[in-house]
Amino acid sequence: MSGVGSVESSVWDDWLHERAQLREERGTVRTDPVLRDTGDGTTLDLASNDYLGLSRDPRVVAATHAAVDRHGCSATASRLVTGTLSIHHELETALAALAGWPSALAFSTGYAANLGVLTALSGRGAAILLDEHAHASLHDAARMSRVPYATFRHNDVDDLAVQLAARAGSRVVVAVESIYSVLGDAAPLQALLETCTTHDALLVVDEAHGIGVAGEGRGLVAEVGLADARNLVVTATLSKSLGAQGGAVLASRAIREHLVNTARSFIFDTGLAPAAAGAAAEAARIVASAPELSARVRDNAEAIVAICGITPAAGAVQSIPMASPQAAVAACLDLREQGVLVGCFRPPSVPDGVSRLRVTARADLTPDAVAAAAHRIATTADRHGRAAP
Repeated sequence: MSGVGSVESSVWDDWLHERAQLREERGTVRTDPVLRDTGDGTTLDLASNDYLGLSRDPRVVAATHAAVDRHGCSATASRLVTGTLSIHHELETALAALAGWPSALAFSTGYAANLGVLTALSGRGAAILLDEHAHASLHDAARMSRVPYATFRHNDVDDLAVQLAARAGSRVVVAVESIYSVLGDAAPLQALLETCTTHDALLVVDEAHGIGVAGEGRGLVAEVGLADARNLVVTATLSKSLGAQGGAVLASRAIREHLVNTARSFIFDTGLAPAAAGAAAEAARIVASAPELSARVRDNAEAIVAICGITPAAGAVQSIPMASPQAAVAACLDLREQGVLVGCFRPPSVPDGVSRLRVTARADLTPDAVAAAAHRIATTADRHGRAAP
């Protein structure tokens, strides 16, 4: 019998080696290099989710320091114990005002917000329907809800209607994204809500890529006139356009009260760190008062689309389909050597199986900087092999 600390191979060693080899063969190996904190000013970031450039905005940084000075580095407990701080309520007020909802509830991450909403609003006698391209957190939440769940075809309102009709008499939660991060297309929110209302289903819209970009920064839900609509709940992340960390739910006061009492990812989690709450609150106020920020994102996105010769996306993220995972990785690494950071989407993270370069339009970049980077990106993508049209 092998003793503790034996160097003999175990079933876990063999399994880990097998999985590593498989990733290598598929071209899906992922790493976590440090890329952005060198401070030399030679790297242009077109890969992050800091769409409005607020993560380093002096006003947001000052609000972060003020929150830490007042509250310390941690909420120190669950929000239902002693972890609710005045900065949390300040943040929730700012988010509700930005997006046009009567109330908001802050979570430690956007992932936790989606988990909390779907698990707390489903339960016995309910079912969940997800757009097949919905974010992984929504799929995980559906699994954790322990209720029947299925997917409907991407942005297909007719397919959703058929599936809702088949579940007549059940409480059904439908979950979609407002703007999808991979394909970059927008959801037909008005038609989706009309269909959900007809069948008395609840529509949950993840605005992770809509807040700060669509609707003069207030999100796609607000842009199409659905803020504070019945049968609708919005989730959001604070780590993209708002340049901070955390997540939130925007909803009626009744739903907020229900989540406070039943959402496990809220009840059993330490409250959002004061620094992140203070930063996000200030960022939300800035976005509400500066609609020109979202306009700059759109202008820079249009420049990237034109220079790279790609189909425009509804949000800040534009993408270039590549011929293979290996081609996407090679182009991404080549651009890194040229001082341009772009993202790299590969299976299994892409719903259609197509690898892509992910190029983020940001409000704080000059038109000249965006144009120069876009020309490098287009040339490099061509050299390593784009996907066939």
